[in-house]
Amino acid sequence: MPEDMFKPVGEQAEEAEQVGVRLTGAEDAMGHPVQEIESLCMNCGEDGTTRLLLTSIPYFREVVIMSFECPHCGLKNSEIQPASQIQELGSKYLLKIEQKEDFNRQVIKSETATCKFAELDIEIPPKRGVLTTVEGLLEEMIEDLQSDQELRKKQHPELYTQIEQVIAKVKSCINAEQGTLPLTFTLDDPAGNSWIEYKPGEPQHKWSHTQYPRTDEQNVLVGIITQDQLEQRRRDRAQAAQKARDTAERNPSQAETLKGKFVSDQTDIENFNNEVQTFAATCPSCGGACDTHMKPVNIPHFKEVIIMSTVCDKCGYKSNEVKTGGAIPDKGRKITLYCDDPSDLSRDILKSESCTLSCPELHLDIQEGTLGGRFTTLEGLLRQVYEELQARVFTVSSDSMDDATKQNWEKFFANLQDAIDGKVKFTVVMTDPLAGSYIQNVYAPDADPNMTIEDYERTKEQNDELGLSDMKV
Repeated sequence: MPEDMFKPVGEQAEEAEQVGVRLTGAEDAMGHPVQEIESLCMNCGEDGTTRLLLTSIPYFREVVIMSFECPHCGLKNSEIQPASQIQELGSKYLLKIEQKEDFNRQVIKSETATCKFAELDIEIPPKRGVLTTVEGLLEEMIEDLQSDQELRKKQHPELYTQIEQVIAKVKSCINAEQGTLPLTFTLDDPAGNSWIEYKPGEPQHKWSHTQYPRTDEQNVLVGIITQDQLEQRRRDRAQAAQKARDTAERNPSQAETLKGKFVSDQTDIENFNNEVQTFAATCPSCGGACDTHMKPVNIPHFKEVIIMSTVCDKCGYKSNEVKTGGAIPDKGRKITLYCDDPSDLSRDILKSESCTLSCPELHLDIQEGTLGGRFTTLEGLLRQVYEELQARVFTVSSDSMDDATKQNWEKFFANLQDAIDGKVKFTVVMTDPLAGSYIQNVYAPDADPNMTIEDYERTKEQNDELGLSDMKV
């Protein structure tokens, strides 16, 4: 092994600056140049070549595509890294593979993402980031399984036979043989930097994207906090819980008196309904200490909700959302409003985290978890959807889009803008299994002729997903 293989960082930086990054003359469809630089081969210790392309993927964000090749030992490697920071929330994508063409969907799998194929009982754990297709993920998995099959055939014949059966089953699914489809493909990334290609206008059940706050364990996985910090947080929580139990045992009468009431850190009962409460919290972005503000608000003819706002002075993270209070209802609720007048856009609307919202005439579907809990007006919600999609999904200057896809997006945004301006009539359908969403009834207490409210029984799958099946009270 050469003595200068692991040089100090300063020397490596000076050499890289002297050598410089060379332009190869190649570029992508948007004009981004492909660059190359000499870099160390970790296989043989000689110098190889790394090619870099900083590009933007339509409907997603900026990424860095890297390819390494060593002319001495023949080692080749390629991977993809997000050019943006770790997102505020984790992301979970779901794709229903119903025909052979669905295997051609582009997929960005970051190094922290997990892929699952439910019907095949296959899980691909986190490893290096790749830009590929659904078929490419399965083909790479098949190659990994086949690499040691000859050795298994001699040493472990039974295991060899089982793996051959799995490989045959996966290949039959890729070929879309009869009885193998549909498949449910799930991509879960706590860093929020993975993605499955979306095609405008497809059915709601086909593709979905939900966001969720990371757990402390997931923050360790993405590198926001260390394992030592996680263990310290667990010890702090355990000590706090033990202190609360000790206090309750020493003063049972006081604990019973304060039960169900808000108590501040100074143990003084606050005027909870009239004041904005502030308490210490942990920033989900950087893991530092920050403040969360909350205020109960009573919505007429509905229920009391809690508006929450979090601001972190250290990293600039900001969030605001609405939480519904009260007991979990026995049934879910579906609210349908037909907007036939521009004044309907000024109606108050509460969309909880568990609610899905759709506007069939606008081809708009908002899955549960997307945008979080929001208490705003109907116009405000549509405008937020418009701005989010414009900023994160669609770029007019993106030359990598084909003409048909660009026209579909332009037509979608034009229809959505017409709805925001009150120029078209459309229907809003809100489905919430926890019945925690609301649209203002301007005729209250009388019935609204343009709005229908239906209560429905939750399915077993919904109860399992919401954690209600195992809840013990």
